[in-house]
Amino acid sequence: MTGPIHESPPGVRRITLDAAGLPLSALLSEPPGGSPRAVVVAVHGGGMNAGYFDCRAHPEQSLLTLGASLGHTVLAVDRPGYRHSAALLPEGQGLAEQAVSLRAALRDFVSRHDTGAGLFLLAHSYGGKVALTAAADLPQAADLPQAADPGPPHLLGIDISGCGHLYAVEPHELPTAPGGGRLRRSWGPLRLYPSGTFRESGSIVEPVPALERAELARWPLLFRSTAPRVRVPVRLTFAEHEAWWRHDDEALADLVAHFTAAPQVSVERQPAAGHNISLGRAARAYHLRALAFLEDCLVARETTPAPRAVISPLPSAVASPDGTEVDDVQLCAER
Repeated sequence: MTGPIHESPPGVRRITLDAAGLPLSALLSEPPGGSPRAVVVAVHGGGMNAGYFDCRAHPEQSLLTLGASLGHTVLAVDRPGYRHSAALLPEGQGLAEQAVSLRAALRDFVSRHDTGAGLFLLAHSYGGKVALTAAADLPQAADLPQAADPGPPHLLGIDISGCGHLYAVEPHELPTAPGGGRLRRSWGPLRLYPSGTFRESGSIVEPVPALERAELARWPLLFRSTAPRVRVPVRLTFAEHEAWWRHDDEALADLVAHFTAAPQVSVERQPAAGHNISLGRAARAYHLRALAFLEDCLVARETTPAPRAVISPLPSAVASPDGTEVDDVQLCAER
């Protein structure tokens, strides 16, 4: 059962994607008067829908509006088991199935829309798991001849918030039961959110499908086999008040080390934010940083592959994915 329909502002419209016979609903925002520079594909987390990226509690929160104003198409997809597909998939889909469905839905979108320089995945929480799984083994855009048929949509890069590889809670504390999980872990201090956020969130909060809940505990193991197969630039952001995931120095160094094939990996922290970054006061700051990373990916595509680098909160030497050391690289948001 879904909540009330999220009211989209002018310029944001609802569409339906064909994921190999499975209809997936989505929100679409396109740049005015011209072809997009790229397409930002936004993938929401567990217990939310695509409206997570278009919250209206504050006029500057919406990723869809911001991305379109900067010349990009923004496509926020309702994952399998949410919104339009909820009745068809009452139990949802497992992680691997969701990745297949997302890739199929993007093939459908690409067949009917201009994608500019390519696709850029921007994902939150469980959506980050889906994004990494969908991206595993896909070639970089730069690897594809201009005349080649890429098959599944190629990617420029991936930006993920609120998703790590080591939980900061014990297995029995994971939200594996209906209604499970703790409010404070998902939101953090309430002062981080504009007035009206929780009233607006009534239209974007949904039950987590059973198959999705059942796989939560397996992610640390699945990550180890997924991350090494991702061959596009990756940026990961952890909120200052992130409580679901470990993001201490040791955990971040280990996280980065698993992306052995990615040409670039960066890790940042977003100050004054809780797990649900895109609903908080820091939403615009995070979205701008994510879109700046997209700019880096566009430059890399037009020039040469970006060098392997790690941005870490560690003030001392940090190991990069290829085993070399990066000295004195500071976290840009470090206080």
